[in-house]
Amino acid sequence: MNIELNKPQRIEPGPGQESVWDFPRPPRVEPVEKLVKVVLNGVTIAETRSAKRVLETASAPVYYIPPEDIRMDLLSLSRGGSTLCEWKGYADYIDVEVEGKRVPKAAWFYANPTQGYESIKGHLAFYAQKMDACYVDDERVRSQPGIFYGGWVTDDIVGPIKGEPGSEGW
Repeated sequence: MNIELNKPQRIEPGPGQESVWDFPRPPRVEPVEKLVKVVLNGVTIAETRSAKRVLETASAPVYYIPPEDIRMDLLSLSRGGSTLCEWKGYADYIDVEVEGKRVPKAAWFYANPTQGYESIKGHLAFYAQKMDACYVDDERVRSQPGIFYGGWVTDDIVGPIKGEPGSEGW
């Protein structure tokens, strides 16, 4: 068996782009000054220039939005437990409901993140594929491939990105 067949081939970033293969492991948290916006059922439920993004090797950036920039009245804690991230700790999930449209487990957060990730405590990350639209500045993002990952894909990142077919072994 040729193991090289499953090895991803890094795409060389062009001007103004970054490769997800240059992102670190363990992940890094960094502030984002760009406008980050989340829309569901025609209502802007989150909008900020104070987001943080988490960068992890082979994954699209995950944007965490501070609660003061979110319509918290549209959110409720999901039932069904939490999940464990080997780096950030236990995540809890949030349902979003806007004018009768309810989306279960549309977002997640870390109430007590592990050391090194305290800056995202209580911030929410939304699954782009579950929202009507998510934006970084004026660019409408695409969701990271696969049902597990919550990264936001923009034109300024290149992959290949974990979650695409054949990436299960990365």
